Amino acid sequence: MTDEELIALLAADRTLAVVRANSIPDVAGLAGALASGGIRGLELTFTTPDVLTHVRRAVETAGEHGAAVGVGTVLTGDQARAAIDAGAQFLVTPGIRPDVARVATEAGVPVTLGAMTPSEVAQALDLGSSIVKIFPARQVGPAFLKDLQGPYPGVKLLPSGGIDASNARSYLDAGALAVCCGTSVVPPSAVEAGAWDDIAARAAAFTAALSSTPTTTGDN
Repeated sequence: MTDEELIALLAADRTLAVVRANSIPDVAGLAGALASGGIRGLELTFTTPDVLTHVRRAVETAGEHGAAVGVGTVLTGDQARAAIDAGAQFLVTPGIRPDVARVATEAGVPVTLGAMTPSEVAQALDLGSSIVKIFPARQVGPAFLKDLQGPYPGVKLLPSGGIDASNARSYLDAGALAVCCGTSVVPPSAVEAGAWDDIAARAAAFTAALSSTPTTTGDN
C-alpha cells in the first residue's frame, strides 16, 4: 500500500478502526464485520497479545474481507520491522518515533506518526508522515484541528482518542481526513466474544453518523 492509497481509503471511509483486546478469536471475522459496516481500515495494536499472528491471518484472508491491515502502537524500529515482515500495510505510532519512521520509509510502507503540538506535527511531516495522528484528540477537541490548518494548509490529520458517533462528525468538519474509532465500535468484550454481528452494527451506525448533517465548529 502506498501513501496515496492509504489516504484515498481513509478519505473514502472517513474512519480507521483501532482494535485493542486481550484476544481475537477470528481476525478474519472481525475484519469482515467491520467491512460490512463500511470500515475497511483495520489497525491491530502491539498491545494485543500475538498481534503479529493476527496480522498474518488478516492479510492472508484479505480476499474474503477486503480490509487494509495496519499495525499500531509501534514504538521501536524492531517492532516496525516485525510488523512489516508480518504483512502490515501501514504503521501507526502514538507519538514521534524517528526509528519507526525510518524503517517504514526504507520499506516503502506508509507511517502515521502521532503528534500533540504544532511542533510535533511539523516533526512528523519532516519524518515522512503523510498523515499525522492527533492523539489524544479528546484533550484538544475539533477546534484544535481547525487551527492547525492555518500554519499547515492541506495537512492530513487523523484524530484518535475519545471519538464516538456523537462527536466524530465535528472532527471531520474541522478538517480531519478521517477519525479513529475505538471502543465505541470495537469494544474489547465484543471482540473477545467474537460478537461480529454486534460489531458490524456498531460500524454501520458509526459510519452513518459520519454522513449526518454537518456540525458547526467554533474557533475557541
